[in-house]
Amino acid sequence: MSTQHDELVVHSPYDGTEVGRVPNGTGADVDAAVARALAAMQTAPLAQSERAAILDAAARRIGEEEERLGRTIAAEAAKPLKTARVEAQRAVSTFTFAAVEARKLAGEMVPIEASDVGAGKLAFTLQLPVGVVGGITPFNFPLNLVAHKVAPAIAAGCPIIVKPASQTPMSAFALRDLLYECGLPEAWYQVIAGKASEVGNALVDHPDVRLITFTGSVDVGWSIRERAARKKVGLELGNNAPVVIEPDGDWATAADKISVAGFSHAGQSCISTQRVYVHDDVADDFLAALVPKVEALVVGDPMNETTDVSALISTGDRDRVQEWVEEATAQGAEVLCGGKVEGNLLLPTVLANVTPDMRVCRDEVFGPVVAVQRYRDYEEALRLANDTRYGLQAAVFTADLAKAVRAARTLDYGGVLINEVPTWRADQMPYGGVRDSGNTREGPAYAVREMTETRLVVIQP
Repeated sequence: MSTQHDELVVHSPYDGTEVGRVPNGTGADVDAAVARALAAMQTAPLAQSERAAILDAAARRIGEEEERLGRTIAAEAAKPLKTARVEAQRAVSTFTFAAVEARKLAGEMVPIEASDVGAGKLAFTLQLPVGVVGGITPFNFPLNLVAHKVAPAIAAGCPIIVKPASQTPMSAFALRDLLYECGLPEAWYQVIAGKASEVGNALVDHPDVRLITFTGSVDVGWSIRERAARKKVGLELGNNAPVVIEPDGDWATAADKISVAGFSHAGQSCISTQRVYVHDDVADDFLAALVPKVEALVVGDPMNETTDVSALISTGDRDRVQEWVEEATAQGAEVLCGGKVEGNLLLPTVLANVTPDMRVCRDEVFGPVVAVQRYRDYEEALRLANDTRYGLQAAVFTADLAKAVRAARTLDYGGVLINEVPTWRADQMPYGGVRDSGNTREGPAYAVREMTETRLVVIQP
């Protein structure tokens, strides 16, 4: 990515070719966008029925444009085309569920006469738009993570200004244009690409932006929370997702799923399966099943229909991840497959004999690496899974209901999945983390509530 004059030039992470250009915004652009959004909200608010109709129309249009949107994602993010199409399909789901929330958004009756002082009074609440929303989105899901901010904002009646990742801004602009086609007034969704130090800071600091919704790195997210103390700030941050495989669990299915979940989009997902704790009784069989599946993944051009894994978002990230792998091997880890760079691609990597203090276990790799550790005691495995500053999603494979319930109560994560990988997500579920992984829940039903304020109304007839 580079800038020329007033344009931001987007390059393919796979081969460096130019894939498009978008306007390169400034802090002054943010000021103007906020003024337009505020004026639209104050002078021409959208009725719930209008919001729902626009969201429904957007879901249809995204479905019709799935191929074009998928190719845009693949080009700018180096996400394999078949995976990029799935992201476009998920955006349809996100808008569909947001349309439902737009229709049913309502306050509630308050039992005010339950106390003596409320006798004769009527009380209820209204759920009103919080105000102008600032959305800051990452590169790894350049369409659907934008959708998870834009669709709930529209459903809640809030104009939104999105600063997409500079590496992958084109999907956000494509979504904007589709929404305008569907009847959304332009002030209600504006996109400003540009430097985080200028555009992002301007959004965070602007006094008329009432809510910031941020998806990205831990350090940046919590620094925004500290700076914007008087705003609502929703954070969806990092993770190093663990999965525990018990001997009574379906380790073969776990291997099959992890061979995808640890390497989809080159591991660049907050819930990419990273740490695997497998019971010693089934570890050899599990690894014998996993490694050939990982070795069989097709690595290459994201625009190729057969590609499973392509480039990391930058050569700097590729080199960082390779450095972490080499560091782990120097500390005693064994590379079962991958670990090498071919051209500009890091091959999908499985490490064994890892220890908790290695960076590939302690931190978020955000690359195509799965680290496997054996254990003997289930409680120890749960302790190892919890031994992290993150807490987004975790998983356990077991056929024992008591163990499943124990995991659900013990694992300190926003989501605990049983007999499924922690990388699994449905767009309507409450998705988010605890500890360093964030402070909110996404999914339209939950995000819409975050984007409203509760107003109490008391009537004395």
